[in-house]
Amino acid sequence: MSSFHKVIVFVGYLSLFHSAFSAAQHRSYLRITSQEFTTLPLDIVVQAVLSLFAIMWGVLNLAGNLREILAAAELNNLTWETQCNMPSFAIFNHRGRSLSAKYVPSTSKAELENSE
Repeated sequence: MSSFHKVIVFVGYLSLFHSAFSAAQHRSYLRITSQEFTTLPLDIVVQAVLSLFAIMWGVLNLAGNLREILAAAELNNLTWETQCNMPSFAIFNHRGRSLSAKYVPSTSKAELENSE
């Protein structure tokens, strides 16, 4: 059955290409005859829409069966601490230290080594 759907997709692409070529040919005809372009003829529009639907139907059937994505299955193996661990939200340099009168900045190991 897969080869049938491949043929449908191929014929749909050929038909879509033909409708695009017909639209370009229609535009050039209007340009040559000095007519104003208003809309495409109905047969070109219908051919383009039907070939688009044929391509979509063929591709959907070629793709095969879709499986459900279970996000909860991965989350069931994680602990609560692992799920809530968001280091991007951890802020260590904030205005709380400027609001405290008793705040004494701690010295880092590099500063201690340099002072000795």
